[in-house]
Amino acid sequence: MSEERMPFKIESSAFAPDAEIPTRYTGDDEDLSPPLAWSGLPSGTKSLVLIVDDPDAPDPAAPRMVWVHWVLFNIPPSTTGLSEGVRTLPAGTGEGLNDWKRTGYGGPAPPIGRHRYFFKLYALDEKLHLAGAPTRAQLEKAMRGHVLAEATLIGTYKAHS
Repeated sequence: MSEERMPFKIESSAFAPDAEIPTRYTGDDEDLSPPLAWSGLPSGTKSLVLIVDDPDAPDPAAPRMVWVHWVLFNIPPSTTGLSEGVRTLPAGTGEGLNDWKRTGYGGPAPPIGRHRYFFKLYALDEKLHLAGAPTRAQLEKAMRGHVLAEATLIGTYKAHS
């Protein structure tokens, strides 16, 4: 008899999938990271990576780039989520550079239109050995061949004029 595994998933108590991200989690307000929770990690998971990005930058009608909002790596697999406005990351967690060239969370602040924000969680079969604060590209290169599963939560936010 095979054991039913829960699907690997990431969610937030602050917004439903494909729904609007509340203003307090954006650059228009407190710019707090939203609470996140995950479950269903595949067996053999040694670390987790979280990348939050916006593929609709700068204008959803004519996107030209993917803007990276938050990069975390080597999140321990014993971790089940991150609290709202997390200040102290789980022990061993590394921070990468976002597209503001700094570490930490930078919330949605679209210049025009409604953008989609992808909260992507990756389960890896190893811990990554990266020095300093890597870029998303450096992190993705290091992850190659080590991703056991990926879970995505999408939220939206519209520019306030």
